[in-house]
Amino acid sequence: MLPAPSRLRERADFATAARGRGAVRAGSRLLVVHATRTDARAGFPPRVGFVVSKAVGNAVVRNRTKRRLRSLVVPLLGATPSGVDVVVRANPAAGSATFMDLQSALNPLWHRVIGRLGGSS
Repeated sequence: MLPAPSRLRERADFATAARGRGAVRAGSRLLVVHATRTDARAGFPPRVGFVVSKAVGNAVVRNRTKRRLRSLVVPLLGATPSGVDVVVRANPAAGSATFMDLQSALNPLWHRVIGRLGGSS
């Protein structure tokens, strides 16, 4: 489970991470990962948010997809620099993907966007 300080909650934070100045993204058939780093959050733990729309499936499928993504993100947070906000967006194909499919899609995308931000702080 994601600790409370590591969760994105506000709409503005999601928008900044996805479309803000200096935001980067990488995508695949299953997922799109957006990330940004701001000076105002320097020294704070990285935060993660998830966007799983109705296009992914019904409520059961969406919640299962979010649970899987949350469990995949927890080990990645340790290697993520402080002050980084990440948004993981599930594409419609993610609803029918297995846990291993999501893992093999998320890991390289995560490392790619973190690398584009400048790596470590």
